[in-house]
Amino acid sequence: MKSDRYVQSGLEKWRFRVIYALLGAVFLFYLVRLFSLQIINGEDYAAQAEENRISNISVATQRGNIYDRNGYVLAHNVASYNVVITPAYLPVDQGTTENIYRELSELIDVPVTNGKVTDETAKTFTECATEFGIKEIVLIGDTNAPYDSIKIKCNIDEETALVISEKGDSWPGVSIETEAVRSYPTGSLTANVIGFLGPITAENEEYYTNLGFVAGRDKVGFAGVEYSLDEILLGTNGKRVVEVDAAGKETKDVEPPIDPIPGNSVKLTIDTRLQSAALTALTDEMNFWNTWLNRIQSQNGVVIAMNPKTGEILAMVSYPSYENNRMERFIPAYYYNQLSQDPLKPLLNHAVSAQHPPGSVYKMVAAIGALNEGVITPEKEIPCPGTITVIQKYSENDPGTPREYVSYDRNGHGMCNFVKGVALSDDVYFYKIGGGFENDVPDGGLGVWRAKEYAEALGYGRLTGIELPGEVEGLVPDPDWKRINKTENWSTGDTYITTIGQGYVLTTPLQVLQSFAILANDGKYMQPTIVKEILDSEGNVIQEFEPKLVWDITKDPLIDVLDENNNPTGEKKVVESWVVDMAQEGMRQVVTVGTAAEIFKDFEIPTAGKTGTAEYCDDVAQEKNLCQPEAWPAHAWYVGYAPYDDPEIVVVAFVYNGNEGASVAAPIVKRVMEAYFDLKKIDSTGGYINE
Repeated sequence: MKSDRYVQSGLEKWRFRVIYALLGAVFLFYLVRLFSLQIINGEDYAAQAEENRISNISVATQRGNIYDRNGYVLAHNVASYNVVITPAYLPVDQGTTENIYRELSELIDVPVTNGKVTDETAKTFTECATEFGIKEIVLIGDTNAPYDSIKIKCNIDEETALVISEKGDSWPGVSIETEAVRSYPTGSLTANVIGFLGPITAENEEYYTNLGFVAGRDKVGFAGVEYSLDEILLGTNGKRVVEVDAAGKETKDVEPPIDPIPGNSVKLTIDTRLQSAALTALTDEMNFWNTWLNRIQSQNGVVIAMNPKTGEILAMVSYPSYENNRMERFIPAYYYNQLSQDPLKPLLNHAVSAQHPPGSVYKMVAAIGALNEGVITPEKEIPCPGTITVIQKYSENDPGTPREYVSYDRNGHGMCNFVKGVALSDDVYFYKIGGGFENDVPDGGLGVWRAKEYAEALGYGRLTGIELPGEVEGLVPDPDWKRINKTENWSTGDTYITTIGQGYVLTTPLQVLQSFAILANDGKYMQPTIVKEILDSEGNVIQEFEPKLVWDITKDPLIDVLDENNNPTGEKKVVESWVVDMAQEGMRQVVTVGTAAEIFKDFEIPTAGKTGTAEYCDDVAQEKNLCQPEAWPAHAWYVGYAPYDDPEIVVVAFVYNGNEGASVAAPIVKRVMEAYFDLKKIDSTGGYINE
């Protein structure tokens, strides 16, 4: 009867057992889960909870400044005022908030509402570079971090910033954020040297994060010395460890704050005044010839000035340039693409990153090599007609074919000794001493292998190591290089045209300048540099400039002694000092009776130098169908130094497609030298004092 009552009430024993089993399973589940949370994974969850409670805040440092040699500011940080809103601090009443939006919109010219926030548009949202209205920007900020301020408009004027600051009580949640941005007072004048900043890229994010920098906020060097000296200029970010609540609001500091350490500043060797004079000289000369010819002949070029005794770069102009101030807050995509696609390559520092055939300025390699090897003597006179015919061979057993080689002056220059050959830059003279010619210069002249040795002794075919990014090595070709890269044997003609800086020879303007600085400085190769001093944040000098001797070609055995098969014997030789003296005498006569005499005839200070006209047939010339036989376009080169007997400055001018070095490049160098000595007088009478 008892069991019947259970059946009638629906409370059979098996039902109780099921209920007890379910309760036990639930209890066991929570027991296991609790054990897992507290015992097995307790430390991990505690760490996560602590991480959610504790927030590490990076405090931005100040990047170091960049100055010219006289202390003129080339790059520094300036205050930029941003309008920001902290969503959590806006009024609860929606009508009041709407009024704030409308009043703020009228003041800063940002619409109250514009666009629609979606997952896709939110992903591409960038502060200071968005078309969203105020409401949409606040919505994104409120969704991500309501207690973090979000920028509504950046870089407003100071007067507007003061007005908004004064409305702090009536506009809760709206404030002004002061941010440091990079400013470049000299702009495009020095942009190719100074460079600009950009965001931390995904490729470098781990590296900079490990250094304490914040991707998306902090900026790093992207070009110029901003890039190459980035570690010096960066500084170290500070740090705050704070406690935050569930909404992300800061409640207190957990640890004592660590203050940021400002970056060091750099004083460059550049003189901004001379830089400006060099740019003016270059552009004036190109504009003159473009106007005179009634067509665009030249649009880009390089001017570099150096102190040959110390290696200090006094001016470095690469034209055309770009406006790095347009990169101060972010890099505008349209502007960067415009620069990147410009065929004149304004983003490229042509002084160190572009390589061209040097033409006749390269003849000084053969000049010192032929004298030093005894191929010729200074007094020996060689016939210099307007043309010669050479048997072109590709191997020793090749019967060869006749080929005519011409001089720039088809009338020739009669008999030439060493000084006359250099002064008049006679092509035939250098053909003969470089590659030999019958009885005039027997036994193959200097030859390609020995010429390569002397070229490298003058700094060709190697990086100078200047503190600028993107430097290229140039090319000093030889038979091995041609066999590997052109799958052809070296020919007799290759030696001839290499001797005069044509064919496969490629150099940067800085390398050309350096080679002449060595000769002007009696054979001493001083390390080229653009850094004069490093200063701490208080302006104290922590690293002074010290000239560095790389080598002395008259004392350091740099040149291999070759056997009859042009193989190194293991012995080394120097360039005799009298050889350098004769090279200097030849370059002196370039400006007294030679190819640059007309340009420098009224120059009061004695100078020396070398003209160069380098034929070329690059991609640009081929596209324009300019590479016509015996009528190739040409670059204009000139290198000069002064005073002749005690050089203080050596200057190179290169004009792409400038045609003739004597008439186009030499006047530029002359004007830069005039500016240098004029500035020297000004400085000696109370102006800037060059250190």
